[in-house]
Amino acid sequence: MAQELSGEQKIALIKEQLQEVLRLDIIEDVILKQNRPLRIYWGTAPTGRPHCGYFVPMVKIAHFLRAGCHVKVLLADIHGFLDNLKAPIELVKFRAEYYQFVVKSLLKSINVPIERLEFRLGSTHQLTQKYTMDIFRLSSVVTEHDAKRAGAEVVKQVDNAPLSGLIYPLMQALDEEHLDVDVQFGGVDQRKIFVLAAEQLPKIGYKERGHLMNRMVPGLAGGKMSSSDPDSKIDILDTPEAIKKKIKKAYAVPKEIEGNGMISFVEYVLLPLTPQLLKAAVTSALTKLLEPIQADYLASQEWQNVEKNAYPAAPEPPKKPKKAKKLGTRHPGASTAPNQIEVQPDGQIKGQDVENPTPTEVSDSAADAIKKLGI
Repeated sequence: MAQELSGEQKIALIKEQLQEVLRLDIIEDVILKQNRPLRIYWGTAPTGRPHCGYFVPMVKIAHFLRAGCHVKVLLADIHGFLDNLKAPIELVKFRAEYYQFVVKSLLKSINVPIERLEFRLGSTHQLTQKYTMDIFRLSSVVTEHDAKRAGAEVVKQVDNAPLSGLIYPLMQALDEEHLDVDVQFGGVDQRKIFVLAAEQLPKIGYKERGHLMNRMVPGLAGGKMSSSDPDSKIDILDTPEAIKKKIKKAYAVPKEIEGNGMISFVEYVLLPLTPQLLKAAVTSALTKLLEPIQADYLASQEWQNVEKNAYPAAPEPPKKPKKAKKLGTRHPGASTAPNQIEVQPDGQIKGQDVENPTPTEVSDSAADAIKKLGI
């Protein structure tokens, strides 16, 4: 059984490998002060065919579960229809079902316990009377400019765009309230929608949530991995021959990391090790590598004798003598205080401010002092 993580360790794991976190204080308050599981939702609109880039959020969902979070996966079927008809209304139901099969299988392939996840179809709450009224309320405070700007990176942009593209970001913001979560998780391409949610939900009486943003994995041809570009992605159901062909043509310039889909996939999917996991893994691997070597050493008295002769124990360094402690001026027997003059038995005057002490008669000094006082 995995060891229970501390609150600080949970927060570190939640943030691991993310590009940006908004309102970390909300996350810290839930975990450290309220001492309860953080509620997170990740949504996906069932439009184009899912590709291997989906492994990136799946790995983060594994991190969230390890950190004790309650994770909700939203299959946003209505969103798929609103995004410029990427998923025609006749196909929305089937694509949502297909995505659910894919997401669950992706998670199981990397050993994520899906029984600890909550799956939700968007239409189960997005078609209710309360949600519809909230859309009207939110649309009364969000400008056309802000709604369009929020969806610019997510909703397909076309000339003379339909109004559905403006409703899309409003719904994604409202899902935070209707899914009853503390945090929304998504790609950094959704940042503008996250900012819209943080700024506008409080205007209709709902609390602000935190937001976690994953890095975007570049496509095989460089740039963003897109479902609409077959050569930029590896489909979940691609054959080994198709995978080999696509990877062979992939953009991967030596010593160039930016835009290199191959390196990003290795870093965020194949080897998504945190520093804590990396140290533990290296420790275990090195221990196993050295075990047979050290067993040979312990089994050979000759080797042990040679080791002692080859690397004799270094002599202990001599101990440094302890320095005598200097007593302060306030202690009995201490040296004279600064600027204090002391008359010695031989008649000399000593003190810090006396550079050239001169002899004097102690008895004469006393008599002269009495005369000066006029006694």
